[in-house]
Parts: sequence; C-alpha cells; structure tokens
Amino acid sequence: MATIDLNEENFESTVNGSPIVLVDFWAPWCGPCKSFAPVYEAAAEKYTDIVFAKVNTEEQQGLAGYFNIRSIPTLMVFRDNIIIFSEAGALPSSGLEMLIEQVSTLDMDEVRRQIAESEAAQG
Repeated sequence: MATIDLNEENFESTVNGSPIVLVDFWAPWCGPCKSFAPVYEAAAEKYTDIVFAKVNTEEQQGLAGYFNIRSIPTLMVFRDNIIIFSEAGALPSSGLEMLIEQVSTLDMDEVRRQIAESEAAQG
C-alpha cells in the first residue's frame, strides 16, 4: 500500500478508521525529510496492514499547529486512536521496523489503564 496524503478533511477519519496509523509530518524543502521518504515508502510497501500517511506541513499548517510540530520530519504513531509515539528526526530502516513491531505488539488495554491512572492523578 502506498502512503496517503492527509489534510484537515481526511485526517480524523483516517486515524479513526484504522487500528494503526503512522503519520510523517514533512515539508518539500526539508533535506532530512527527503532522505527519510524512501525508508517510509519501503515500510509502507512491506506492512500493508498498517496505514502510512504523510502531512505536508507547508500545505497543512493547521494540522501541524494542532499537533505542535516544531521540527520535521516528525513521525507520529496512532494505535486505536491514541498517540503512542511522536518524535522528530529521520529513522533508519531498522529503527522504523523496530518501532512498527513494538507498536503492533503493544498491549492497548495496559496503555488505556495507564492513561486513566494519569488522568485521575491529575485531577
């Protein structure tokens, strides 16, 4: 599966409609973004059960602002509508594959329990 371009109209439905969504926030002028693009595309071809999406921060400034994107590329991972990873910087192929494996095997019931505990402790 190829990557899909996200915008304000399709972002929410894409994240809500798939169990695992990886989102690459990038810009056309960004050198590290250009070097990460082939790694990201190769992973999208390999892991066809996962949605790989891209947000052009130049064109989608509202989304970039909403997610507080300060550096690009930034990779964000959603699992069951929960952001479970967000980090700036281009990953090597091995690092991206390791992240995908960890995301795929994550115990989401435990994640939800930890979120509930954290929210309860805050007030």
